[in-house]
Amino acid sequence: MLLSPSPQDSATLHGNVEGRRFQVLVLCTGNSARSILAEALFNELGGDLFRAWSAGSHPTGRVNPFALELLEQEGFDCSGFRSKSWDEFTGAPHLDFVVTVCGNAAAENCPSFAGEFQRIHWGLPDPAELTADPAAARQAFRQCFDTLRARIIALLELPEEQRSKSALTQQMRALAA
Repeated sequence: MLLSPSPQDSATLHGNVEGRRFQVLVLCTGNSARSILAEALFNELGGDLFRAWSAGSHPTGRVNPFALELLEQEGFDCSGFRSKSWDEFTGAPHLDFVVTVCGNAAAENCPSFAGEFQRIHWGLPDPAELTADPAAARQAFRQCFDTLRARIIALLELPEEQRSKSALTQQMRALAA
């Protein structure tokens, strides 16, 4: 059902096969919440068009339990998600999009990722800041998830002829506004 991250993902990312899907790296500082949700949604909803990974500049080392709870409720296989450093992706020969989902990651100098990627900023409030209040946290995670899902669905609703890298870039930037 769901494409989960696995050790083979690195090999997939490092390959550059013609007819491939657009390669997306979603970045956030901690890689524990927003970027994990975006990775899951890009792969589940957009699996024919996108292949996504997530990473952080300062990964927390664990995925936020509220993110995992929500993904499990939505039917995602969460067994392979992990908080990881963006340094794992510096040797990848090709990325199409680097999407930041937090202001801190957007302002940081990224490592040298290969490829002529487009940098997109989809800034969202950090739901992990509300973990002291479980009801508020669940609501914040749901809102973040729903926003990301709506944006990805909007990309997938583009007609085939508008699914070029430049058209997707324009649409991704428009969705951020």
